[in-house]
Amino acid sequence: MRIAIFGDIHANLEALETVLADAADQGCTDYICLGDVVGYNADPAACLERIRELDCPTVKGNHDEDASGQHSLETMNPVAAAALEWTRLQLSEEQRTWLRRLRMVRQIADFTVVHSTLDQPSNWNYVTNRFDAMSNFSYQFTQLCFHGHTHVPRVYIKGSKVEEVAAESVAIEDGSKYFVNVGSVGQPRDGDWRASYAIYDLEHKLIVFRRLEYDIATTQAKIREAGLPEMLAERIAEGR
Repeated sequence: MRIAIFGDIHANLEALETVLADAADQGCTDYICLGDVVGYNADPAACLERIRELDCPTVKGNHDEDASGQHSLETMNPVAAAALEWTRLQLSEEQRTWLRRLRMVRQIADFTVVHSTLDQPSNWNYVTNRFDAMSNFSYQFTQLCFHGHTHVPRVYIKGSKVEEVAAESVAIEDGSKYFVNVGSVGQPRDGDWRASYAIYDLEHKLIVFRRLEYDIATTQAKIREAGLPEMLAERIAEGR
């Protein structure tokens, strides 16, 4: 079994369709979404429906929660808040209900998935270094956990100590735990604008990261046509 694991789509339909097409070409038979289906970009409803069509395990992200609620966004970054206010108007009540009902944490096969962290998933904490990862490992009861949220692909391994290794190809070995960030489909923030996701080969216990170019010009044009902040069109080209 080969599973495509992806998240932080952020309403970027062109990037999502590119990832799904590549996953099929790579022989993936199953899909898992790590949340933040919506927010920032201009196709929230279309991306949400695409994920629903897959009928795949999906966990809730912070933008999913904010877009599906009615609470004030005034304490949020103004660019993100503007995008979420717009997003709320694009989604039907039925779609918002679907987002609200997503679980924070799920276990699939012998691994776990979460959008942010396992220690306090609803607090939306960021793991940006091995010291942040230590807190998560204390609550990780499976050998392997996939997450997103930072938009940066990273791999943390806990053996005799916690270390970070390159997000390229990782073999899962007995005696260690793994906390794996698959990066972002729709808005990478590691300086590489290409869509990011990972494939987990259960039979060979191997994780391989994929980076893909997509039709970014169309995504940018949609952002501008929707009247969303110009910064959102610019940043996806910078990978920031």
